[in-house]
Parts: sequence; structure tokens; C-alpha cells
Amino acid sequence: MKLKCIIVDDEPAARKIIAEFIEDIDFLELVGQAENPTRAIAFFNHYVIDLIFLDINMPVINGIDFLKSSNNTASIIMTTAYTEHAVEAFELDVLDYLVKPIPFDRFLKACNRALELYQLKNQSAPGIQKKDDHFFIKFNNQIEKVFYDDLLYIEALTNYAILYTTTRQMVVYMTLKSLEEQLPGHIFLKVHKSYIVNRDKIRSIEGNMIKIGNEKIIISQSLRESVMNEILNGKLIKRH
Repeated sequence: MKLKCIIVDDEPAARKIIAEFIEDIDFLELVGQAENPTRAIAFFNHYVIDLIFLDINMPVINGIDFLKSSNNTASIIMTTAYTEHAVEAFELDVLDYLVKPIPFDRFLKACNRALELYQLKNQSAPGIQKKDDHFFIKFNNQIEKVFYDDLLYIEALTNYAILYTTTRQMVVYMTLKSLEEQLPGHIFLKVHKSYIVNRDKIRSIEGNMIKIGNEKIIISQSLRESVMNEILNGKLIKRH
């Protein structure tokens, strides 16, 4: 894993020194250099930039004004010959402020901080898994993402199935049985040989009918007892 970084500095000699420092740090990858922030914009269109080494006094737009106007999420390490802008720079959430000439050990320390911050942002806390909230399915000759929370219910249609979401209907070439086997059972429940419903979207139950939105879906007689137990799951408040 390498952090993709760019150098933005109008002095060729300064860019050369920083580039040599970057080459000696194995977790950094230099993907571009620019003499001012406007020239650096092109790199953001081709890469996800993790770290910017940014000078302050540059033509066209200086580093401080660039930070004020930019909404990029990359970490910023200021590299400048001027000490007087440090307070303002840290108020703009820069990661570190290095004053030229920059010793390599000080440069490395700043880069290690950038790596630690990157790892903190991009890894889950111990014991916590990333949220499983969607699946992908082939529809209209492309693979589409469907969020569990958007899927209301599914209806069987011979060798096809209709997915009823909050915004549209999706007819997919897949059996209801296959969908039942692959969708999470704690969210989706088969209530009839032709229907699977999203448990969280059930508004009410009347007789053998489940109401989801404005639609009523039948519960099969053979599944009624197990379906009611699954849906209510001890949540029915009774009169004593």
C-alpha cells in the first residue's frame, strides 16, 4: 500500500529535493509535480491523491488561498520558507508545517503521520465489520447495486422475478428460490411460494395479508404460523 502524493511548488530545486525524499520512503508514490495549484488540478482528475506537499508563496494562487477554496480530502503537508503562516495553516487543518531547508528526518516524521492518518481513515476498528447494506444484480444488461433498505418485496414470475423497490420495478432473470438462498434471512422473509418481503417494510398484518406501502401481499396457509412467528418474534404486546 502506497500513498499517492503530489508536489506543488514553484521552485524546481525545492521540487527536486522533495521528490528525492519521497523516493526514499517506501510507502509514498509520487504521481505528479506542479508549479502552482491550478496546474495540480489535472492530477485530481486522474488519481485519488492521498497527500499533497504544498508550498505557500506561488504565482497565480498561493497555497493558503488554495486550501481555503479547495474541498479536496488529501492530507496537506506545507513546505515553505516562511514561518509566519503556520498558525493560519493549522487552522485550515494541515497535517504538518515544514520550514525549508527541510531535514530528511523531519520530513519522514511528517510522512509517518500522514500514513497513520490514512490507515485510521481506511480501516475498520477492531471487531467491527463494514456495513453489509446492499447487493448487486444483473438488470437490463448491466450490473446494478440495490440497497436492502430500498427493496420492498419480490414477486416470482416463472423463471424471472420482479424486484419492487422504493423507486422502480426490476425484472431479473432469476428464480425466487435462488434469491431466497442468497439474500440475508434476517432482512428478507418468504411468505408465499411467489413472494419474499422485506421484514422492515411491513406496516401491518390483517388476516392472511401483509401490507407494505400501499400493496397487500398474501401469506400462504402452509407458511402462516412460521411467518407470524418470524415477524412478531416476541414483539406483540398483549392484554393481560
